[in-house]
Amino acid sequence: MSDLTKYCGNGQNLSKHGRPSKKYAYLLKDSIITRPDQVWATNITYIRLTTGFVYLVAIMDWYSRYVLSWELSNTLDVYFCLSALERALSCSRPLIFNSDQGAQFTSDAFTNRLTFASVGLMQAACLTTFSLSGFIRRSIRKHLTRCIFKNPRC
Repeated sequence: MSDLTKYCGNGQNLSKHGRPSKKYAYLLKDSIITRPDQVWATNITYIRLTTGFVYLVAIMDWYSRYVLSWELSNTLDVYFCLSALERALSCSRPLIFNSDQGAQFTSDAFTNRLTFASVGLMQAACLTTFSLSGFIRRSIRKHLTRCIFKNPRC
């Protein structure tokens, strides 16, 4: 047995869903995104620190590529994702919200909040329209680096 198999739980596929989740239709078929607040997207990425990682969730408008809100967390729970969602929804509301099928975004708390705001939900197996995770990292890494490493009160 390899070291990786021992570490990852005897070969279990830990990326499978723990419970069946609702499937959402692809709402952008043959659509052209022509204005802000038509489609928002979210993803989680990580930032390596000298002592480990922090996780970054960002919500972005697809048309303008503007980061509407973001949160950092040292855990991958749903609460920092909900916090970012609440902050974004306090400013505006999209017609469609796109995410991957991560546990945070398929949770009842997250999907119910979007349903309550009358937002159409679309979840892809992966975000293929553009590399959202990479875009988020490039877009706000400079700002976060300045805040995290140079000015802890930022």
